[in-house]
Amino acid sequence: MSHRKIIHIDLDAFFCAVEELRHPELRGKPFAVGGSAESRGVIASCSYAARAFGISSAMPTSLALRRCPQLILLHGDRSAYSAASRKVISILEQVTPHIEQISIDEAFLDVSDLPQSGLDIARNLQQAVHRETQLPG
Repeated sequence: MSHRKIIHIDLDAFFCAVEELRHPELRGKPFAVGGSAESRGVIASCSYAARAFGISSAMPTSLALRRCPQLILLHGDRSAYSAASRKVISILEQVTPHIEQISIDEAFLDVSDLPQSGLDIARNLQQAVHRETQLPG
C-alpha cells in the first residue's frame, strides 16, 4: 500500500493580509472585510486587532460593529484578492502540478511523488509564499 502525502494550504486572514499590503496604515488596527450592517452583511475576514474584540469571520457586521465601534470596515477588492491568489498558486505550481484549489485562499497539494517529508515541503512552501508575496504562508 502506498502512502499519499497531501498538504492543505490555507492562508490566514487572506483578505485582510492583502489589504494590509495595499494599505500599510491598517496594520495593527481593528479592521475587517465584509458587507455593510445596513444590508445584513457578514464579516469575511478580520485583522488580529479586530479578533481581540471577539470579531470573527461569518459574524454579522452589525454585531462586529457593536463589539468594536471603531472597527474599520472595508468592502473588499475582488480583483486584488484574485491577483494575490494567482501569485500564491503559481508558487505552489512550482512544487507540484497536482493542486486542487478549493477557494481563493485554500488548496490541497498532492506531493506524494516528492522525496522530502510533507512537513519539510509545507515549511518550504510557507517560506516561499511569504518571501515572494509578503503574505503570511
